[in-house]
Amino acid sequence: MLLLASGMGGEAGYWAPNLAALAARHRVIVYDQRGTGRSEPTVDGILTIDSLAADMAMLLDATGTTTATVIGHATGGMAGMILALTAPARVERLVVINGWARLDRHTARCLDTQLALLRASGPRAYLHAQPLFLYPPQWISDHHDRLLADEEEGLARFPGATMIERRVAAARRFDVVERLAQIAAPTLFVSSDDDMLVPPACSARMQARLPGSELARLAEGGHACTVTRAEHFNRWLLDWLDSE
Repeated sequence: MLLLASGMGGEAGYWAPNLAALAARHRVIVYDQRGTGRSEPTVDGILTIDSLAADMAMLLDATGTTTATVIGHATGGMAGMILALTAPARVERLVVINGWARLDRHTARCLDTQLALLRASGPRAYLHAQPLFLYPPQWISDHHDRLLADEEEGLARFPGATMIERRVAAARRFDVVERLAQIAAPTLFVSSDDDMLVPPACSARMQARLPGSELARLAEGGHACTVTRAEHFNRWLLDWLDSE
């Protein structure tokens, strides 16, 4: 069983370029995280990465799944780390793609910029700028029309500025640097050398702190390398999963 958890956007649709290839060889669960997509838009209390991990456990229970390989992009991977720490029997293996154990100053600067756009210019400006942080420059140029269509779709289902603020705040507070070595599940960290949002050193530092973990570095692909290098990523990930 594979449980796929997307990043800051929180929606299952992020995994569309990967789903068919993974589902051809594995049972796969994808879902909209709390406050996003088709999930209940109202979220009570303080939103934390721990609460996102608790939702993962609840989802596994609801689907009758005892254990799963958790594959998380950015904040999805961070929630996977919390699940591996708090409920180790539920996580068979863990893949963290372009995530972090403690917020990097560069990422903080990017998040500040994104929120400043949202506050000053509104959702459309925020969504229009998102590709700059997610994709390599040439990929943006080559997929201009697609990105404009994605922007319109994103605007139609925008979760609201308050939810974006809360999700960013949760990611900023996340810090498991001193607990990384306690993760028992076989873990793979994935980074992109040209990630505009999260420096690849974040993954390297996590791998160094978790004995027995592995690090895979992509030379290109940007923060959303699962989208921009989908065919390569799918093939490579399936080979890694089947080798275990």
